[in-house]
Amino acid sequence: MTPKKPKKSSATVLAMLSDLHLDETVDLDEMGGANKYDRRIAEMRLKKFVEKVIELSDSYIAGVDIDGLCLLLGGDLVSGDIHDELAQSNEGVSGIDTCVYWSPIIASCVSTLADHFGKVHVSAVVGNHGRQTRKPRMKGRVRDNLDYLLSTMVSNHLASDKRVTWDIPDTADCLVTVYETKILLTHGDQIRGGGSGLGGLIAPVIKMIAKKKVNQSFDVMAFGHFHQQIISPEQGIFACGSLKGVDEFSRMMNFPDCLPLQAFAVVSPKNGITFTAPIFVMDKQKEGW
Repeated sequence: MTPKKPKKSSATVLAMLSDLHLDETVDLDEMGGANKYDRRIAEMRLKKFVEKVIELSDSYIAGVDIDGLCLLLGGDLVSGDIHDELAQSNEGVSGIDTCVYWSPIIASCVSTLADHFGKVHVSAVVGNHGRQTRKPRMKGRVRDNLDYLLSTMVSNHLASDKRVTWDIPDTADCLVTVYETKILLTHGDQIRGGGSGLGGLIAPVIKMIAKKKVNQSFDVMAFGHFHQQIISPEQGIFACGSLKGVDEFSRMMNFPDCLPLQAFAVVSPKNGITFTAPIFVMDKQKEGW
Protein backbone atom coordinates (compact mmCIF):
# COMPACT_ATOMS: atom_id res chain seq x y z
CA MET A 1 0.00 0.00 0.00
CA THR A 2 2.99 2.31 0.54
CA PRO A 3 3.92 4.35 -2.56
CA LYS A 4 7.43 3.79 -3.90
CA LYS A 5 8.23 7.44 -3.29
CA PRO A 6 5.85 8.79 -0.65
CA LYS A 7 5.42 12.54 -0.44
CA LYS A 8 6.63 14.48 2.56
CA SER A 9 2.99 15.12 3.37
CA SER A 10 2.03 11.43 3.06
CA ALA A 11 0.44 9.56 5.95
CA THR A 12 -1.28 6.24 6.53
CA VAL A 13 -4.01 5.72 9.11
CA LEU A 14 -3.45 2.79 11.47
CA ALA A 15 -6.47 1.36 13.28
CA MET A 16 -6.61 -1.71 15.49
CA LEU A 17 -9.68 -3.85 16.03
CA SER A 18 -9.10 -6.44 18.72
CA ASP A 19 -10.80 -8.51 21.40
CA LEU A 20 -14.31 -8.26 20.00
CA HIS A 21 -15.43 -11.46 21.77
CA LEU A 22 -18.31 -11.71 19.33
CA ASP A 23 -21.37 -13.61 20.58
CA GLU A 24 -20.33 -13.37 24.23
CA THR A 25 -23.07 -12.00 26.47
CA VAL A 26 -22.38 -9.74 29.44
CA ASP A 27 -25.33 -9.57 31.82
CA LEU A 28 -26.23 -6.09 33.07
CA ASP A 29 -27.54 -7.36 36.42
CA GLU A 30 -24.48 -9.54 37.07
CA MET A 31 -22.34 -6.49 36.32
CA GLY A 32 -24.24 -4.28 38.74
CA GLY A 33 -25.13 -1.97 35.86
CA ALA A 34 -21.51 -1.49 34.74
CA ASN A 35 -21.78 -3.01 31.26
CA LYS A 36 -23.95 -4.96 28.87
CA TYR A 37 -22.91 -6.85 25.74
CA ASP A 38 -24.65 -9.00 23.16
CA ARG A 39 -24.96 -9.31 19.39
CA ARG A 40 -27.03 -6.16 19.00
CA ILE A 41 -24.63 -4.06 21.08
CA ALA A 42 -21.55 -5.54 19.41
CA GLU A 43 -22.92 -4.56 16.01
CA MET A 44 -23.58 -1.01 17.24
CA ARG A 45 -20.04 -0.74 18.58
CA LEU A 46 -18.54 -2.04 15.35
CA LYS A 47 -20.50 0.59 13.44
CA LYS A 48 -19.26 3.25 15.85
CA PHE A 49 -15.68 2.03 15.36
CA VAL A 50 -15.97 2.57 11.60
CA GLU A 51 -17.57 5.99 12.05
CA LYS A 52 -14.89 7.12 14.51
CA VAL A 53 -11.99 5.96 12.33
CA ILE A 54 -13.41 8.07 9.51
CA GLU A 55 -14.18 11.01 11.80
CA LEU A 56 -10.72 11.05 13.35
CA SER A 57 -9.14 10.95 9.91
CA ASP A 58 -11.34 13.72 8.54
CA SER A 59 -11.82 16.10 11.46
CA TYR A 60 -8.72 15.67 13.63
CA ILE A 61 -5.96 15.26 11.06
CA ALA A 62 -4.84 18.11 8.80
CA GLY A 63 -1.89 18.93 6.57
CA VAL A 64 -1.31 15.39 5.31
CA ASP A 65 -2.29 13.36 2.26
CA ILE A 66 -3.64 10.03 3.49
CA ASP A 67 -2.46 7.09 1.36
CA GLY A 68 -4.86 4.58 2.90
CA LEU A 69 -5.78 2.60 6.00
CA CYS A 70 -3.88 -0.23 7.67
CA LEU A 71 -6.35 -2.28 9.74
CA LEU A 72 -4.98 -4.64 12.39
CA LEU A 73 -7.17 -7.51 13.59
CA GLY A 74 -5.60 -8.51 16.89
CA GLY A 75 -7.36 -11.76 17.74
CA ASP A 76 -10.09 -12.88 20.12
CA LEU A 77 -12.55 -11.80 17.46
CA VAL A 78 -14.92 -14.51 18.67
CA SER A 79 -15.95 -15.53 22.18
CA GLY A 80 -15.32 -19.22 21.55
CA ASP A 81 -16.10 -22.00 23.99
CA ILE A 82 -12.81 -22.61 25.79
CA HIS A 83 -14.75 -22.29 29.07
CA ASP A 84 -17.96 -24.20 29.79
CA GLU A 85 -19.75 -21.04 30.90
CA LEU A 86 -19.06 -19.42 27.52
CA ALA A 87 -20.41 -22.41 25.63
CA GLN A 88 -23.57 -22.18 27.75
CA SER A 89 -24.08 -18.41 27.54
CA ASN A 90 -22.83 -17.41 24.07
CA GLU A 91 -25.51 -16.15 21.68
CA GLY A 92 -24.27 -18.29 18.82
CA VAL A 93 -25.09 -21.99 18.80
CA SER A 94 -21.44 -22.74 18.09
CA GLY A 95 -18.24 -21.05 17.01
CA ILE A 96 -19.06 -21.90 13.42
CA ASP A 97 -22.45 -20.21 13.82
CA THR A 98 -20.65 -17.15 15.19
CA CYS A 99 -18.38 -16.94 12.13
CA VAL A 100 -21.29 -17.39 9.71
CA TYR A 101 -23.30 -14.65 11.42
CA TRP A 102 -20.50 -12.07 11.75
CA SER A 103 -18.46 -12.51 8.57
CA PRO A 104 -20.77 -10.42 6.32
CA ILE A 105 -21.08 -7.75 9.01
CA ILE A 106 -17.33 -7.33 9.39
CA ALA A 107 -16.96 -7.45 5.60
CA SER A 108 -19.41 -4.56 5.41
CA CYS A 109 -17.29 -2.62 7.93
CA VAL A 110 -14.13 -3.15 5.86
CA SER A 111 -15.96 -2.22 2.66
CA THR A 112 -17.23 1.02 4.22
CA LEU A 113 -13.69 1.90 5.28
CA ALA A 114 -12.48 1.18 1.73
CA ASP A 115 -15.20 3.52 0.40
CA HIS A 116 -13.62 6.31 2.45
CA PHE A 117 -9.89 5.57 2.32
CA GLY A 118 -9.66 4.06 -1.16
CA LYS A 119 -7.09 1.49 -0.03
CA VAL A 120 -7.29 -0.79 3.01
CA HIS A 121 -4.73 -3.40 4.03
CA VAL A 122 -5.92 -5.90 6.66
CA SER A 123 -3.51 -7.93 8.79
CA ALA A 124 -4.91 -10.59 11.12
CA VAL A 125 -3.64 -12.83 13.90
CA VAL A 126 -5.51 -15.27 16.11
CA GLY A 127 -6.18 -15.01 19.83
CA ASN A 128 -6.61 -17.56 22.57
CA HIS A 129 -10.42 -17.58 22.77
CA GLY A 130 -10.94 -18.97 19.29
CA ARG A 131 -8.85 -22.09 19.77
CA GLN A 132 -10.53 -25.47 19.44
CA THR A 133 -8.51 -27.22 22.16
CA ARG A 134 -8.67 -26.74 25.91
CA LYS A 135 -4.94 -26.08 26.14
CA PRO A 136 -3.06 -23.70 23.82
CA ARG A 137 -1.34 -25.50 20.95
CA MET A 138 1.90 -24.68 19.18
CA LYS A 139 1.56 -26.70 15.95
CA GLY A 140 -1.42 -25.75 13.84
CA ARG A 141 -2.19 -22.85 16.17
CA VAL A 142 -3.65 -20.61 13.48
CA ARG A 143 -5.64 -22.99 11.28
CA ASP A 144 -7.33 -24.62 14.27
CA ASN A 145 -8.64 -21.26 15.48
CA LEU A 146 -12.05 -19.64 14.85
CA ASP A 147 -10.38 -16.23 14.44
CA TYR A 148 -8.62 -17.62 11.37
CA LEU A 149 -11.92 -18.95 10.04
CA LEU A 150 -13.68 -15.62 10.56
CA SER A 151 -10.87 -13.54 9.03
CA THR A 152 -10.68 -15.87 6.03
CA MET A 153 -14.45 -15.78 5.53
CA VAL A 154 -14.39 -11.98 5.58
CA SER A 155 -11.56 -11.91 3.03
CA ASN A 156 -13.54 -14.32 0.84
CA HIS A 157 -16.55 -11.99 1.01
CA LEU A 158 -14.32 -9.20 -0.33
CA ALA A 159 -12.23 -11.28 -2.73
CA SER A 160 -13.37 -9.23 -5.73
CA ASP A 161 -12.73 -5.88 -4.03
CA LYS A 162 -9.34 -4.75 -5.37
CA ARG A 163 -9.22 -1.89 -2.86
CA VAL A 164 -8.68 -4.35 -0.01
CA THR A 165 -5.57 -6.50 0.50
CA TRP A 166 -5.05 -9.16 3.15
CA ASP A 167 -2.31 -10.78 5.21
CA ILE A 168 -3.56 -13.74 7.27
CA PRO A 169 -0.37 -15.69 8.03
CA ASP A 170 -0.02 -19.15 9.55
CA THR A 171 2.26 -17.63 12.20
CA ALA A 172 1.32 -16.37 15.66
CA ASP A 173 2.79 -12.96 14.79
CA CYS A 174 2.42 -10.81 11.69
CA LEU A 175 4.97 -8.19 10.62
CA VAL A 176 3.32 -5.10 9.14
CA THR A 177 5.49 -2.47 7.45
CA VAL A 178 4.09 1.03 6.97
CA TYR A 179 6.65 3.24 5.18
CA GLU A 180 9.78 2.68 7.31
CA THR A 181 7.92 1.66 10.47
CA LYS A 182 7.82 -2.04 11.31
CA ILE A 183 4.89 -3.14 13.47
CA LEU A 184 4.78 -6.61 15.00
CA LEU A 185 1.14 -7.63 15.39
CA THR A 186 0.50 -10.34 17.99
CA HIS A 187 -2.42 -11.20 20.22
CA GLY A 188 -0.57 -10.74 23.51
CA ASP A 189 -1.35 -14.00 25.32
CA GLN A 190 2.35 -14.88 25.32
CA ILE A 191 2.91 -12.00 27.77
CA ARG A 192 2.96 -13.23 31.35
CA GLY A 193 1.85 -10.96 34.20
CA GLY A 194 0.21 -7.56 34.00
CA GLY A 195 -3.06 -8.37 35.71
CA SER A 196 -2.79 -5.65 38.34
CA GLY A 197 -3.32 -2.64 36.10
CA LEU A 198 -1.34 -0.42 33.75
CA GLY A 199 1.69 -0.17 36.02
CA GLY A 200 1.84 -3.94 36.22
CA LEU A 201 1.44 -4.46 32.47
CA ILE A 202 4.20 -2.27 31.08
CA ALA A 203 7.09 -4.20 32.64
CA PRO A 204 6.15 -7.63 31.22
CA VAL A 205 5.34 -6.02 27.85
CA ILE A 206 8.78 -4.44 27.61
CA LYS A 207 10.29 -7.78 28.57
CA MET A 208 8.32 -9.52 25.80
CA ILE A 209 9.33 -6.87 23.25
CA ALA A 210 12.98 -7.59 24.07
CA LYS A 211 12.40 -11.33 23.61
CA LYS A 212 10.61 -10.83 20.29
CA LYS A 213 13.41 -8.65 18.96
CA VAL A 214 15.91 -11.47 19.37
CA ASN A 215 14.47 -13.20 16.29
CA GLN A 216 12.81 -10.30 14.44
CA SER A 217 13.51 -6.60 14.07
CA PHE A 218 10.57 -4.23 14.57
CA ASP A 219 9.77 -0.80 15.99
CA VAL A 220 6.41 -1.24 17.71
CA MET A 221 4.53 -4.26 19.07
CA ALA A 222 0.75 -4.08 18.59
CA PHE A 223 -1.36 -6.38 20.76
CA GLY A 224 -4.61 -6.77 22.67
CA HIS A 225 -5.55 -9.60 25.07
CA PHE A 226 -5.44 -7.54 28.28
CA HIS A 227 -8.33 -5.23 27.32
CA GLN A 228 -6.18 -2.31 28.51
CA GLN A 229 -5.13 0.44 26.15
CA ILE A 230 -1.57 1.77 26.25
CA ILE A 231 -0.31 3.67 23.22
CA SER A 232 3.34 4.56 23.74
CA PRO A 233 5.27 4.41 20.45
CA GLU A 234 8.47 5.66 22.06
CA GLN A 235 8.43 2.51 24.23
CA GLY A 236 7.40 0.36 21.31
CA ILE A 237 3.91 -0.30 22.73
CA PHE A 238 0.62 -0.15 20.84
CA ALA A 239 -1.81 -1.98 23.14
CA CYS A 240 -5.47 -2.05 22.13
CA GLY A 241 -8.49 -2.30 24.42
CA SER A 242 -11.59 -4.38 23.71
CA LEU A 243 -14.97 -3.98 22.05
CA LYS A 244 -16.63 -5.86 24.90
CA GLY A 245 -15.46 -3.84 27.88
CA VAL A 246 -15.62 -4.91 31.50
CA ASP A 247 -17.18 -8.32 32.16
CA GLU A 248 -17.93 -10.79 34.92
CA PHE A 249 -14.44 -12.33 34.73
CA SER A 250 -12.56 -9.03 35.02
CA ARG A 251 -14.73 -7.96 37.96
CA MET A 252 -14.22 -11.27 39.81
CA MET A 253 -10.46 -11.01 39.23
CA ASN A 254 -10.54 -7.39 40.48
CA PHE A 255 -8.95 -6.02 37.32
CA PRO A 256 -9.43 -2.27 36.77
CA ASP A 257 -12.53 -1.46 34.72
CA CYS A 258 -11.65 -0.37 31.19
CA LEU A 259 -14.03 1.30 28.76
CA PRO A 260 -14.63 -0.41 25.42
CA LEU A 261 -11.79 1.10 23.37
CA GLN A 262 -10.02 0.48 20.10
CA ALA A 263 -6.80 2.14 18.91
CA PHE A 264 -6.04 4.77 16.25
CA ALA A 265 -2.79 6.26 14.96
CA VAL A 266 -1.29 8.09 12.01
CA VAL A 267 1.98 6.87 10.51
CA SER A 268 4.23 9.17 8.51
CA PRO A 269 7.23 8.24 6.33
CA LYS A 270 9.67 10.33 8.35
CA ASN A 271 8.49 10.16 11.96
CA GLY A 272 6.66 6.84 12.13
CA ILE A 273 3.68 6.70 14.49
CA THR A 274 2.76 10.27 15.33
CA PHE A 275 -0.82 11.25 16.19
CA THR A 276 -2.52 8.63 18.39
CA ALA A 277 -5.98 8.44 19.93
CA PRO A 278 -8.41 6.04 21.59
CA ILE A 279 -11.56 5.08 19.70
CA PHE A 280 -14.52 5.18 22.08
CA VAL A 281 -17.08 2.68 20.81
CA MET A 282 -19.69 2.63 23.61
CA ASP A 283 -22.83 4.77 23.72
CA LYS A 284 -24.94 3.68 26.70
CA GLN A 285 -27.91 5.78 25.71
CA LYS A 286 -28.15 4.40 22.17
CA GLU A 287 -27.39 0.88 23.40
CA GLY A 288 -30.32 1.23 25.77
CA TRP A 289 -28.95 0.32 29.16
